[in-house]
Amino acid sequence: MDICSVKCIDEKKVKETVKTIPRQEDIGQMADIFKALSDPSRLRIVLALLNQEHCVCDIAVICNQTESAISHQLRILRALKIVKNRREGKIIYYSLDDDHVASLIHMSLKHVRH
Repeated sequence: MDICSVKCIDEKKVKETVKTIPRQEDIGQMADIFKALSDPSRLRIVLALLNQEHCVCDIAVICNQTESAISHQLRILRALKIVKNRREGKIIYYSLDDDHVASLIHMSLKHVRH
């Protein structure tokens, strides 16, 4: 089995590690981001936005989904600050919210390909 055969707690290590664990609120928000990105449709949208911004019409074609379905997923991603938008006339363009999101995606892709 993958458990200790003897119970021995290293109190110093435990205390050090406990200090590094984020607040419960932060953990909840992190879990929400991972939940959002665990959906293949939303992850595909994020991947489509990794290198450049796109409007909903473009994203729908790239992801082979309806504009309505994409719009629904974008609302979820915006609420979690994974993507942001900007308006240019009648067109709304979407992009990743910041470099942290891109880094997370690049790191996970690198890990998968490793």
